Amino acid sequence: MVSYKRLTPEEVHFAGAALLDPDETTDTDLKEVNPELPLLPQSRRCSITVALLTLGGLIVVLFGIWLLGTIFWLHKPPSTEPHRPPPPASCSQIPEAWRFDCYPERGAVVTEEMCNARNCCFVQRSQAKTSGRNGMPWCFYTPDYPSYELVSITDTEMGKVGKLLRNKKTYYPKDIDALQMEVLYEEDNRLRVKITDPAEKRYEVPIDVPVVQKKASNPSYTIDFIKEPFGLIVKRTQTGTVLLNTSIAPLFYADQFLQMSTSLPSRFIYGLGEHRSNFLHDIQWNTLTMWARDVPPMELTNLYGVHPFYLSMESDGMAHGFFMLNSNAMDVALQPAPALTWRMIGGILDFYIFLGPDPSSVIAQYLDVVGKPAMPIFWALGYHLCRWGYKSSDKTWNVVKEMRNYGIPQDVQWNDIDYMDHALDFTYDTVNFSSLPDLVKDLHRHDQHYVMMLDPGISNSQLPGSYWPFDEGMKRGIFINDSNGDVLIGKVWPGLTAFPDFSNPDTHEWWYQNLKRFHEKVPFDGVWIDMNEPSNFFDGSLNGCPDNELENPPYTPGILGGTLKAKTVCASARQKISTHYNIHSLYGLMEAKSTESALRKITNKRPFVISRSTFPSQGKYSGHWLGDNRSQWKDLATSIPGMLTFNILGIPLIGADICGFGGSTTEELCVRWTQLGAFYPFSRNHNSIDEQDQEPTAFSPAARTAMKEAILLRYSLFPHLYTLFYHAHISGHTVATPLLFQFPNDEKTYGIDKQFLWGKNLLVTPVLEAGRDYVVGYFPKGLWYDFHTGDSLISSGEEINLQAPKDKINLHLGEGSVVPTQRPNTTLWVSSGQPLHLIVSLSEDGLAKGDLFWDDGETLDTYEKDQYAYIYFTVEQVQKMHNSPLLQ
Repeated sequence: MVSYKRLTPEEVHFAGAALLDPDETTDTDLKEVNPELPLLPQSRRCSITVALLTLGGLIVVLFGIWLLGTIFWLHKPPSTEPHRPPPPASCSQIPEAWRFDCYPERGAVVTEEMCNARNCCFVQRSQAKTSGRNGMPWCFYTPDYPSYELVSITDTEMGKVGKLLRNKKTYYPKDIDALQMEVLYEEDNRLRVKITDPAEKRYEVPIDVPVVQKKASNPSYTIDFIKEPFGLIVKRTQTGTVLLNTSIAPLFYADQFLQMSTSLPSRFIYGLGEHRSNFLHDIQWNTLTMWARDVPPMELTNLYGVHPFYLSMESDGMAHGFFMLNSNAMDVALQPAPALTWRMIGGILDFYIFLGPDPSSVIAQYLDVVGKPAMPIFWALGYHLCRWGYKSSDKTWNVVKEMRNYGIPQDVQWNDIDYMDHALDFTYDTVNFSSLPDLVKDLHRHDQHYVMMLDPGISNSQLPGSYWPFDEGMKRGIFINDSNGDVLIGKVWPGLTAFPDFSNPDTHEWWYQNLKRFHEKVPFDGVWIDMNEPSNFFDGSLNGCPDNELENPPYTPGILGGTLKAKTVCASARQKISTHYNIHSLYGLMEAKSTESALRKITNKRPFVISRSTFPSQGKYSGHWLGDNRSQWKDLATSIPGMLTFNILGIPLIGADICGFGGSTTEELCVRWTQLGAFYPFSRNHNSIDEQDQEPTAFSPAARTAMKEAILLRYSLFPHLYTLFYHAHISGHTVATPLLFQFPNDEKTYGIDKQFLWGKNLLVTPVLEAGRDYVVGYFPKGLWYDFHTGDSLISSGEEINLQAPKDKINLHLGEGSVVPTQRPNTTLWVSSGQPLHLIVSLSEDGLAKGDLFWDDGETLDTYEKDQYAYIYFTVEQVQKMHNSPLLQ
C-alpha cells in the first residue's frame, strides 16, 4: 500500500530551479504579479523584409557552426570520456515497459548518484525496483547508450562474419573491445549466431552439437544488421514477425559480464528451467537465475538444473525457440515490453533460433541440436516405490510383499541413502540391510527391479586401504582440486568428502569399476544420482575459498545464498577441462553421462538413470524428478507445469514425488496425487524419513482401491505410453504435452497448466484441490469422449464442469484417435504378454488413426538395429451411425 499526501507550494521543486542564482531576487519575490501586465515583454514591430533577412542570416550562421562541428567530430579520435547522463526529460519519455536495467545487481538500493556513475537514466518510483526485488528499474539505459559498432560484414560459405568494435568503456572491468560475429545459416528453420573474442580463446560449453557444412538453401528467416549501435534483427520471412531484436538495449561483452537483450513477439514464453513457476512465465519484471543449486523447490529461486532455452508463441499461432548455449551463472530478466535480457558471467554468446513454425516442430529442432531423449527400458514406465527411512531391507521387503498381496502393480523398488554403510557410496549396511542381496534376487524372480541411490561425494575419512573408492581415486587423480592443486574437501552425508571430476575421462573408468564391483554384490538394475549440483554442506570447502575474481565476480546473478560457492564447491576449484566457475552447472550432466555408459557395459541393457541436476542434452542419458517437494496441495498442482516444462526441454522421463516427500500426507491428497501420478511419464511414490507411511497399502480399503485402479489404468495404457516415448526418441516429440501444442491457434490454451495431454489426444484433467468432487476443465473445440464411459461431448472451446468422485480421474479422448491398450497386470513384464486392444474415437467424418511401437523393451538400440515392429492404424467408418462412437 502506497500512501500519498498533498504538497504545499513550498515543497514543490522544479528541475530548472537549480540553475538559478540563489542570491538573485525577481520581481515576483518583491510584489504580487499585476494581472494587467503582459506575461512577456513588449517588443517593436518590424517589417517582413527585415525579419526574413534576419532569419536567413541566422540559418546560415547555424549551418556553418553545424558543418564545422561535424568535420571536427569526424576527425577526432574515439572518445575515452564517459557517456554523460541524459537530461531528465528524455529519460521520462522512455516507456516504462521498455526500460532496461542499468543496475541489475541484486540487493543494491540504487541511488541517483550510483546511476549517474553509470551514465544512465534515473527515475525513482514508489513501486519500482528496491533492494533485491524484481520490479521496474529506477536506473535504465538511454536509447543511444554506447555499445559496439559493426565495422565490417562479409559473406562466408555458411552465412556471414562481422567485426564489432567498442569505442567507449563500460562500467564492468576488462571489456573485450573487438569481437567476431559468425552468422551461420545452418538449416532452413535453424539459425546460429556466435560472438567470440578473436584474440583469445574463451571457454565454450563442451556438449556435442551439429557441425554443419552446407548453408541452408531456403531459410525461413531474414536478418538485418544495424551498424551503430550494433543490433541484430531476425524476422520470420513468411509473416515479417520479429523474432530477435538486440538493438533495443546495449550489448555488453566483458571478461566476466555478457549481456544481450531482445524484444519478444508476445508475452507467451515457456521453458527457462529449472524454476518453480507456472508453465507460462510471468513477464512482469521477473528475473530467473540459473546456477545449479541443492534447494527444495520454491519460487523465484535457482533450482537443481539449468536450461537456457525458451519457447515463444507469436500472435498468429506460430512459434519459435531460442537456445543460449552457455553454462556460466546467469540471470534471465523478463519485462512487460515484452522483452528479455540475458546476463552471463563468462563463456561466449552462442545462440540458436528455431523457427518451427509450430510448437512441436520448435522442440524437435532444439533436440536436433542438443540430442533427442533415450528410449527407456520398459520397466522404467511402471510404478516405483521409494522412501528415505525404510531403515532395513526387511522393512523394504515387507512393503513389496504387501503390494503383491493386495494385487497393486509395482515394477521397481528403490532405496534411499539409508541402505548404505554410514552413507558411504558403493557399500551397504550389512547389519540393517543384510538381506539386501536376497531382496534384489526376489524382485528379479517376480519380474521386478531394484534402483539404488548414489551421491557424488566420496568419503576421505576412512582408514587408508579400507575404502577402495577413495584410495583408488587418489591414485588416479580423479577428484576436483582447489585453486592450489590440492584435493578439495567438502562435507556431505558421510562427513568430509572429495568430489569426483566427471569432466575427466579417467573418472568415468573409475566410476564404472566402482559400479561393477558393487553390482557383483547387489545386482541393481538402475541408479539414482542425487546431490549432484554438486551439493556441499560447506560453502566452498573445508578450508574456504580464495578471495579472487572467480569467487567474487564483478556481477553475481541472483543466486540463493548470494555467492557462487553457496552450498557447493569453490568456483575457483580446478577440473580437467576448466574451472568450476565455468562448468558447475554441467556436473549432473557429466555424472549422468558417466553412469549411463557404465550401466550399458554392466547390464548390456538400456540404462536407467534418474538425476537431480540436469543440463541441455540430459535426456540422452537420464530422466529427472522434480526434487524434494512437500505433501501439500500446492506441490501437487505445481508438479504439472514442472512436468510440462521438462518435456519441452527434452527430458520426457519426468515426474514428481507422488504424495509428497517432505511432511506427512493425507489420505485424500495421496489418492488424488496417485491419480495424477499415474500419468507422470516417470511415476514414483517417494517419502521422507520419520513421516507416516504413504504406500498405497497404508490407507483405508477405499483409498487403496482408488490408488490401485489408477495404477492399473496406467498399466493398461502402457502400449500407448511406450509408443509416445518412441516418438520422443526418434522425432523429439513430447510425451506429456501442453494443450497449446495441439491447439496453437486457440489462445485460451496458452496458459493452461492444470491439464495436459498424453501425446496428441488423451486429455488428463486431475483434481488439484482438497474437498472437491468436481473439476473444471477446458476442452478445445471438437468432439471428445469420456475414456471411462464412452460418452461424447462437443465443445466450442469452453470450460466444462466435470464430476470427479474420489475414485476417478477424468480422462478424455479427442476425436480421430486410435489408442493401443492391453489387459493390465501387477508388472509390465506380465502385462506385456496380455492381449492388446484398440480404442478408437471416430471423428465426425468417421475417421481415426494411431500407431504402435513394440520391441522386447530392453535391448539396446532396437530402432537403430531395425529390431522392432511399428504398426500404423487407420479406421474409416463405412456405414453412418446415429452417434460418433468410441469403439473398443
